[in-house]
Amino acid sequence: MNSSILKNRKILLGITGGIAAYKSAELVRRLTKEGASVQVVMTEASTKFISSLTFETLTGKPVFTDIFSSPLAHIRLPQEADLYLIAPLTANTLSRLAQGMADDMVTACFLSFRGPVLLAPSMNWKMYEHPATVENLKRLKDMGCVVIRPETGELACGEYGKGRMAEVDVLIEEVKSSLCKKDLSGKKVLITAGPTREPIDPVRFISNRSSGRMGFSLARVARRRGAEVVLIAGPTAIAPPHGIKTIRVETASEMFESLKEHLSGANILVMAAAVADYTVKSPLSKKAQKTKLRSLKLSPAVDILKEVSKIKGDTFVIGFAAETGPNIAKAKRKLREKKMDMLVFNDITLKGAGFDTETNRIVIITSKGEKGYPLMSKEDCAEVIFDHYLEMVA
Repeated sequence: MNSSILKNRKILLGITGGIAAYKSAELVRRLTKEGASVQVVMTEASTKFISSLTFETLTGKPVFTDIFSSPLAHIRLPQEADLYLIAPLTANTLSRLAQGMADDMVTACFLSFRGPVLLAPSMNWKMYEHPATVENLKRLKDMGCVVIRPETGELACGEYGKGRMAEVDVLIEEVKSSLCKKDLSGKKVLITAGPTREPIDPVRFISNRSSGRMGFSLARVARRRGAEVVLIAGPTAIAPPHGIKTIRVETASEMFESLKEHLSGANILVMAAAVADYTVKSPLSKKAQKTKLRSLKLSPAVDILKEVSKIKGDTFVIGFAAETGPNIAKAKRKLREKKMDMLVFNDITLKGAGFDTETNRIVIITSKGEKGYPLMSKEDCAEVIFDHYLEMVA
């Protein structure tokens, strides 16, 4: 299940003549899979790298490569689109956009489009760093275009440098961000995510099954909606969200120290991390023989939510409670005892809910009552959580 941001949205995709044009096929596939309607326009040069038939097959729509084949297409297509993304964007087309030229479908559509424009440059690093390119990019940014910075790595020519088109995941995230409402603009959101690890020795540790997906989804959604986001994440197997300041920690105490450092000025604290309840009393500095690990002496780990309640000030605190069963009464007690403003409850025994899944089934609990939701993607759960916050502080 995917976030519904792209559902029924109309994306105009411009493709120019660079080797990264092959990535655009996967981009189209992913956008359409998430419910977007994609219309492709191409430069003549781009068809040397990938055929228009590929995109006609993926979109089910004709692809426009010749400005004269349909004389008013460069007016009609932009009028129908919610967003215009050019990926890849070569140095040649970049310079023509900056100068206001309109001699092919990609540039003509740019001049007639009146909505968010995203540009994904792709070129050799020397071309990208040339003063002319730097100036052209600045000019386009000043016009309001969003430039999705290329990555540093091995280039098609065999050289190494900055010029690789951003990966498809990054492009899609930027599309979603540009189409999202900005009702969290001006807010600072601090989020914890993932598990903690409490060491036994240099090899072994105590942990839990949290994957970090819920916390990462919350961070992505908050950023899309305009917030300044700081993410404090325990050890996870998934990559941190694009464009978000992420601080990596291991233990509960490390997470608490980092949280205290960044809590000042935060409007919202979301405690989505599954923090350990206990830590090993005396972790060993060397790997222990298994015969010496028949029992462990444990001490209570820092109760972050309890401690935060003493120092939170005006910060709105959202906590999580995962239970094996519909134990709403216990969750309500936790809300009161930890002095939270909102608690998100989920029963991990339900199919599709809980740890290490892309979906969740949540109940939002506040002092005024509770509201349950059906199975949703974790991104949609994050949307609902922030909607509730905005309703409460309105």
